[in-house]
Amino acid sequence: MKRRRVFVAGLPTFFLFLLVYIFFYIGAKPLLLSSSKTTVITAKFPDKHTKFSILIGILTRADNYDRRHFLRLVYGIQSSSTANIDVKFVLGRLTKPEQMALVGLEMKRFDDIIVLNCSENMNSGKTYTFFSSLPHCSRRYDYVMKADDDVFIRVEPLSVSLKPLPRQDLYYGFVIPCNSMNPFVEYMSGMGFLLSWDLVEWIASTQIIANYTHGPEDKLVGKWLNMGKKAKNRFSNKPAMYDYPGTNGKCSHDLIPETVAVHRLKKWDQWLHVIEFFNLTKTT
Repeated sequence: MKRRRVFVAGLPTFFLFLLVYIFFYIGAKPLLLSSSKTTVITAKFPDKHTKFSILIGILTRADNYDRRHFLRLVYGIQSSSTANIDVKFVLGRLTKPEQMALVGLEMKRFDDIIVLNCSENMNSGKTYTFFSSLPHCSRRYDYVMKADDDVFIRVEPLSVSLKPLPRQDLYYGFVIPCNSMNPFVEYMSGMGFLLSWDLVEWIASTQIIANYTHGPEDKLVGKWLNMGKKAKNRFSNKPAMYDYPGTNGKCSHDLIPETVAVHRLKKWDQWLHVIEFFNLTKTT
């Protein structure tokens, strides 16, 4: 140690400056790499300082042009300070010349359509095809939400409700039966349920559910997760998610300010009520 101190002390000023530069600048680079790795690890857990990402896949039919254009307005005027949210329309295979032409125009103009390699259906594998296709053809998201095209989702309350929840092994929605508050009882309603990305990857890779892709799609998803002993983190967002007043017994209640999602909006007067209640057209 004594020799080393003498050697350093005897170096010209230029070489001393060079040693300092190497130590503080070049030597600091491994610390930056370590910091980057730490960020990747902690991103799996809630971080109030970092935006997370959500893909909302609205399952609809190719011929529902008017509904898609309307929903583009509904979601296009919303934003979230908490999450980066992409809204995509999910269609089955296009079979008519007019579908190929008109949907093709939508795809070029809006870039918000996913066409699955399956026939158009509700309970014959479309939901399975949607989730299982994503890891192969999409960027990675923290969460993926499947939603119906007759549901209104308020993206900021949705993202705020997700903020403190786990980023992995999460199953989120409106638990069935309607009068239950226990998210482990049955399954989340097809109005709009959400899975963390690791569960989407599991659906795409597991053989456990290969013979269970046909049937009530929301009920099947709950069954898949139970079969695989997945979704240890479950969250039922009641009363913030519900069916439109008077449309479905115990699943319905009046519109409330804390709303995350309203389901069963089949008529334009129902949508008008929702638009007015939540001041969607307010400009100030």
